[in-house]
Amino acid sequence: MKIQSIRGMNDLLPEQSATWQYLERAVADVLGRYSYREIRFPILEQTELFKRAVGEVTDIVEKEMYSFEDRNGDSLSLRPEGTAGCVRACTQNGLLHNQTQRLWYTGPMFRHERPQKGRLRQFHQIGVEAFGLTGPDIDAELLLITARLWKTLKIDHAVTLQINSLGTSADRAKYREALVEFLTARHEQLDEDSQRRLTSNPMRILDSKNPDVQALLNDAPSLKDFIDEESRTHFEQLCAVLDAANIPYEINPRLVRGLDYYSKTVFEWVTTHLGAQGTVCAGGRYDGLVEQLGGKPCPGVGFAMGIERLVLLLDELAVVPDSVGQTVDVYLVAVGDVEQQALVLAEKLRSDCPSIRLECHCGGGSFKSQIKKADKSGAAIALILAEDEAKAGTVGVKYLRKDTSQETIAQTDVTELLKHHF
Repeated sequence: MKIQSIRGMNDLLPEQSATWQYLERAVADVLGRYSYREIRFPILEQTELFKRAVGEVTDIVEKEMYSFEDRNGDSLSLRPEGTAGCVRACTQNGLLHNQTQRLWYTGPMFRHERPQKGRLRQFHQIGVEAFGLTGPDIDAELLLITARLWKTLKIDHAVTLQINSLGTSADRAKYREALVEFLTARHEQLDEDSQRRLTSNPMRILDSKNPDVQALLNDAPSLKDFIDEESRTHFEQLCAVLDAANIPYEINPRLVRGLDYYSKTVFEWVTTHLGAQGTVCAGGRYDGLVEQLGGKPCPGVGFAMGIERLVLLLDELAVVPDSVGQTVDVYLVAVGDVEQQALVLAEKLRSDCPSIRLECHCGGGSFKSQIKKADKSGAAIALILAEDEAKAGTVGVKYLRKDTSQETIAQTDVTELLKHHF
């Protein structure tokens, strides 16, 4: 039997990777313009990190993490999200004490879920985190970054910003008590999942996809009635910046996040173009997380975007430029006993024209078969080097994308021709 990949852990094939690279370059460019710096940290952490950060009674920790004991008996886990690891790395390396940091990262995350379109067991995220800033201005900056990115990718018409405020942990405790009282009295009307969450994480019931549960929640206590004045002012100032910057948004009073560490601002960018997996970017403020993980108190706010879902959206909207995925500009055809000369010529042209993508044919074959490969590669020009040309110090030039006669030029003139053409 052939060994297959693990279910929900997919291969990324060359024809798909071009769109990923296009997206990743766009993100890195936008974040660089806002002075965010890249950080990299391990995919494997102590399990305790995620239990403390994400919450022991969340679905992630209870059911979805890939955890195991290593040979020393330590419990380790593949990271299910990035913020906890980023906080750990910053605290351990002294990046947060009396400092502000604007950081971003990218890489794989792991959750044992039922695989479906847009939801995999190994998935990839781009995360952005800002530390040491308490005001709504940094919350707004993160939303401005994402809005600019959507415009850059030409998907701004297909995503909607939803925002809410969760207040402080004390506010949520009071609200949770009122919500539990309301729902307990209507226990029989809840679905099985909501009944389970009622005793473990009742606020996640607000995020239920069951329409009957959502209808029941219409009469439930509202979180906004429990938020303190500071959180309310913070949220109003955030909305004022978005209004001034002409960033459309919806206030969703039922928007909560699946992780315990969020407070005050939470947000999601959602789309209707991907079916059930409609959230492409989500985040919020987590002012108590650094202290919760053993560091000195330090405010934080951030977001993560799912690369797989964004790639699906780019493909769905057909907004990726045709040039993306084009890997060859010039194809060097080598006919006869000229392999050495062809490779040397190719290296010279790559040095002289560093921006040009050149493929040198290897493996022999007839002139006709090589020209077919040159055409299939998408190259605009085929350079033809056969034994006669090699002896004469010339090369044939065949234009593959326009009706121009083939010509023969000196090898010393090829650099100038390519610079003029490209």
